[in-house]
Amino acid sequence: MLNLQVLNKKLLKYLAVNQIREKYFMNRLLLFTAICCLFLSHLAAQNAFISDSLDAYVNREMQRWQVPGLAIAVVKDGKVVVSKGYGYANVESKKSVNEFTLFQIASNSKAFTGTAIALLNYEKKLGLDEPVRKYMPWFKLYEPSSTQLCTVKDLLTHRVGLGTFQGDFLNWGSNLSRKEIIEGMARTKPLHPFRYTYGYCNAGYITAGELIPIVDGRSWDNYLEQVFFKPLGMTHTHTSYDLMKNDANACTPYTLYYGKLKSMPLTNIENMGPSASINSCVADMAKWLQLQLDSGKWNGQQLIPFKVIQETRKSHMVTNDIQSRLFPSKHFSNYGLGWNSYDYNGKRIWEHSGGANGFVTKTEFIPEMGLGVIVYTNSDANSLYDALVKQVIESYMGLPYRNLSETYYNRSVPGMKSENLEMDSLLALAKSKPKPPIPLTYFEGNYTNELYGGIQIMEEKGKLSMHLSHHPNNIGTLQYIGNNQFLCTYSDLTCGIQVLKFDLEGPTIKTLYVKVNDFIDYQTYPFEKEIIMIEIKKK
Repeated sequence: MLNLQVLNKKLLKYLAVNQIREKYFMNRLLLFTAICCLFLSHLAAQNAFISDSLDAYVNREMQRWQVPGLAIAVVKDGKVVVSKGYGYANVESKKSVNEFTLFQIASNSKAFTGTAIALLNYEKKLGLDEPVRKYMPWFKLYEPSSTQLCTVKDLLTHRVGLGTFQGDFLNWGSNLSRKEIIEGMARTKPLHPFRYTYGYCNAGYITAGELIPIVDGRSWDNYLEQVFFKPLGMTHTHTSYDLMKNDANACTPYTLYYGKLKSMPLTNIENMGPSASINSCVADMAKWLQLQLDSGKWNGQQLIPFKVIQETRKSHMVTNDIQSRLFPSKHFSNYGLGWNSYDYNGKRIWEHSGGANGFVTKTEFIPEMGLGVIVYTNSDANSLYDALVKQVIESYMGLPYRNLSETYYNRSVPGMKSENLEMDSLLALAKSKPKPPIPLTYFEGNYTNELYGGIQIMEEKGKLSMHLSHHPNNIGTLQYIGNNQFLCTYSDLTCGIQVLKFDLEGPTIKTLYVKVNDFIDYQTYPFEKEIIMIEIKKK
């Protein structure tokens, strides 16, 4: 018969020994698990597309789209995992793009303006829901009721009634001051009722940015430099056309003209300031992404209050609520204060794009994934800038690979072919030199539009030329193609080649209808001929 006391002692000893062993093995298991987690985290940060395929993908797709230069930055879990350039900042000199190469980031500037205004609202220097005229008494919209109702928030959320890009024919690249652009809003007849629908309005952002010197004392340019650029160490970033033009590491802008890559002079868009005039590089803008992904913190310090960051991300206007076939899990697209937001694959993404003469750029970030992507290009004739951002995002989401750039390109080919065929037909018509119904000298004179002001038509060496008073460097050459229409080739390649129509009553010219590329402005603007001026000339 067993001695119960001896058995009890042996049992206690056995349990004690096994507890020690269990604790030992448990600690080893926890250590192993931690190592695995770190390893998997590293794999997530450096996914296969980034580590194995990015360079080949970018170089191949740049050739497909004829993109001369591209820069990309990827931020993941607080770290910059990619910051580099591809191709050429200048094709002719073979100057390479790197992470510090400057691009005009255009409307990516709006997020800075929206954040600045949200910060001033937080500091109670202005109110987002206060009328604009409280701070800028001379501010006017076309309709008096809209003028009285328009708030600071209305300016930032594209809901003042203007159509997308409406008025930019006058403003973009012009010799107008920011104040003159704001004054032009009073002469711009809206396409929509006030607050009725979304209409992307650059002039609204210019107006909002020009409230900063009124309530803070610093210009928009100085405010951004002191509040954002310097604290974040964005040493290459600025808002100056002259600095951009004279920087040895700045991109030359390019476009596609008849399918061939053409360089263009840098466009001065300082007057667009708060809507578009920041010049930056991906190395600097990766810091802006890090701040966004860390709730307004930079290097552990709260640089921008999180409430301000949250304010910029609130949805105010629906921009698109149609499900996309290419992105089937996207169900909404809304606009906040300088950020557009949409859902994709169960995640909410904030983004903005930018387009200037010879540049298209993109910023997207997903806070819940700790992921942000920037892509800049120095050609305005590509969709690679957008496709590459989404390609990187899909790779981090673990979605099956599909070449988005190729899909974008194949979808654009029919449209490009159709446009080229139409243009070939128009050029052939112009080359056949049909005879105008009246002598070319009858078309000469001054023409005026309530919004734009004046243009002048002149006959020079058997051809008509159009001189725009607010764009002295952009001259249109007019070739007759029949039916009172002329084919207008602008010296600014971004404006394109357009068909301009004259209204005639017998030998008398009434109106000229002027259009530029949709990239700048969708609208056609009527210019009335100053008949009195012509009669005086004939006498």
